[in-house]
This record gives sequence, structure tokens and C-alpha cells, in this order.
Amino acid sequence: MLTIRNQLPASPGTPALPDQLGFGRVFTDAMFVQDYSAQAGWHDARIVPYQPLVLDPAAQAFHSGQMVFDGTKAYRRPDGNINLFRVERNAQRFERSAQRMGMPAPAWEDHVEAIVALVRAQAHWVPHQPGAALYIRPVLIGVEPTLEVRSARGFLHYIILSPVGPYFGGGFEPVSVYVSHDYVRAVRGGTGEAKTPGNYAGSLYATEQANARGHQQVLWLDAVERRYVDEVGAMNIAFVYQGRHIRTPALSGSILAGVTRESILQLAPDLGFTIEEARIDFEEVLRDAENGTITEAFGMGTGAVIAPVGRLVYQGREVILNGFEPGPAARTLYEALTAIQYGRRPDPYGWTRVVEATEAGSV
Repeated sequence: MLTIRNQLPASPGTPALPDQLGFGRVFTDAMFVQDYSAQAGWHDARIVPYQPLVLDPAAQAFHSGQMVFDGTKAYRRPDGNINLFRVERNAQRFERSAQRMGMPAPAWEDHVEAIVALVRAQAHWVPHQPGAALYIRPVLIGVEPTLEVRSARGFLHYIILSPVGPYFGGGFEPVSVYVSHDYVRAVRGGTGEAKTPGNYAGSLYATEQANARGHQQVLWLDAVERRYVDEVGAMNIAFVYQGRHIRTPALSGSILAGVTRESILQLAPDLGFTIEEARIDFEEVLRDAENGTITEAFGMGTGAVIAPVGRLVYQGREVILNGFEPGPAARTLYEALTAIQYGRRPDPYGWTRVVEATEAGSV
């Protein structure tokens, strides 16, 4: 069992949250921190006031890029308590990401304990607004000061929290997707399946170009043949055939194993959909979208949960999906999944963990 020192004031104040939270712009007033050294292992787990990190300019995170992160959410239930959604799966992925980057991850069970303790201490920050939640961002970085190209001997594990609204400003509205041919995100055998900042840094240039052209996301093709669908922006992607059959790219080592993706693949058959994980040729996607065989598409991720795709643009070709309106499959899945996340419906899958909001933590 993880021993965590709580260094917060005894009586937390009530936060004044803005009406428009945005995504990842507002942060709570506390954070979890623990340290690692080769001699002591993981130690000194504590919850402290939110504060800047003090790092040596030679810390390996800045030079060898030893950094991983993850993301999950806490949801306000109708009874006032809080749901954590599949937090164990996120903690296990965090552990795998760290291993891929040559980092000593904290045991995923301890990671979950830290999240539960921090959310319980910050329960009064979990928003009540419809569609809002408390985003949980764990981070692991190498902090040993050295310019040697090797794994660090010292690490910092911290968790911060952010009350968030919808990932996209338009809420559950379709996004326009630009399909990149000139740039790639990751390659099989690389770090694509690890949640490490370098994967995202390498995507920003193409994303900025797409944004300038009026698109919200970039769809990445495989890095070898630039032919097969990988993922879209910060999400996995799925295509709906004839309204009932859902196809999504199979995990290949270059695609992040999304927890929302995994949940949709388990939930969809119980709602009458068939599912298929396959290697998806993007030329076939264009053909099937143009002839109406593909009736809609959507992204899947923690931030947006489900984001309908209304337009695909690739090398001068443009396809509009479902009249640039949210499709019925995306809406059905979104409503079913969010009802479980927020505790509005029973959870038959054992995905949620209830954190009771203390009197001090209630709003």
C-alpha cells in the first residue's frame, strides 16, 4: 500500500470555476508528487499545493526526452459522488509507456492509489456542469542532470488535475479532418504506442497547417507505405459501414491503445453493432465514403470521448460524411458511454470506481 503524506491546508476553499472551462486551461490547487532514485526507488509520495517544478537545466527530460504522460477523467455522478473511469487501464498503459521509454514506472496499483487520493482531496473541483469533468494528467520525467545519452537515474512522477469542458469548442459537432501524406506520426517498432510527448511534438507542424486551412484534426497514414490508416490527431478513429458495422485500424505498434477505443469495441456489440479491427486502406475509405458505403466516421479518445468526423480532405479530394452532421452510430455510442461514465446508468462492465465526495469536498 502506498503511503501518501497530505500537505494541503485542512480547510480547502471553494473554487470559482469559469462558465467556459475550455480544455486543460484551468488547474486545481493541489498535485501529487513522488521521487525516484536508483538507491531508494520510489519514495516520498505526497500531495502538495500546486506549484512550479524546480528542475536542473541539464535534466534528462530536456535532452534525451525521457517523458511519458497519460490522461483519464473523474465525473460528477447524480448522487454527488465521483466516478473514475477505467483508471486501472490508464495506469497500466502509463506503466507500458514508461517501459518503452526506458523508465522505471511506479507500480500501476500505486499509481491508481495516488489518483484516488488526489481526486478525493480535490473532490470539490469536480465540476457539475453538463459535459464537464475533472481531467487527470499523470506525468513521469527524467530529472537526473546529465547530458549523457542513457536512461536517467532520477525521476519525478507527478499528477495534476484540470476541470474541463468539451475537448472541441463546438461540443458534439463534426470536425473536419485533413489527411496528411507528406508527414507521418509514428512507425511500427517506434514509440507510437507509447504516450510520450515526442509523438505529439512531431505532429504539431502538420496540425498547425491543417488548422490554418480550416481543419480541426489530422489523420495520419502509416509511415512505411503511407497508405493505411493509423489514427487521427489525439484520437483513434472508426468508420461506420451501412450504419451498423464499425471498422477501426488494428493496433500495429504505431497506434496508441486507446482506453476509449477499447471501451467502444466492447460496448458496441451490446448496442447492436458489429465490429472489426483491420488494416484499413485509405483509398478504400475514400471510395466507400464517396459511394455511401461508409455512412459516418468518428474519433475516440479521453478528451472528446467521441468526435464525429464530418469531412475528409486528402490531396485535393474532399468527402462529406452524413451531411456534416453527427451520425446516429456516433451519437448512440456517445450517449451510452457517457451515461456510464457519469453514473446515469448502471455499469455492467465494472469500468467505474466510485470516490465518495466528503463534506469538505462537496460543492
